[in-house]
Amino acid sequence: MAEEAKQEEKKVEVKKVISTIFKVILGLVFLVLGLLAIIRWLPQLLAVIKGCIGLFLILAGLITLAIAKD
Repeated sequence: MAEEAKQEEKKVEVKKVISTIFKVILGLVFLVLGLLAIIRWLPQLLAVIKGCIGLFLILAGLITLAIAKD
C-alpha cells in the first residue's frame, strides 16, 4: 500500500508540473500577442489614451472632492 501511495503522489506531482508548464507557456504567448498588438496599433492606442485622460481627471477630481467632504 505504501508503494501505491507513493506512485499516486508522483502522478499528482507530474500533473502539477504539466499544469504549471502549460500556464507559463500560455502566459508567454499572451505577452507576445500583447506586445505585437501594441506595436501594430500604437497610433490607435495613443488616441484611446488621449481620449481617456479627460475622464480620468474628472473622476480623480470627484474622488478628491468626496474625500475632502469627509
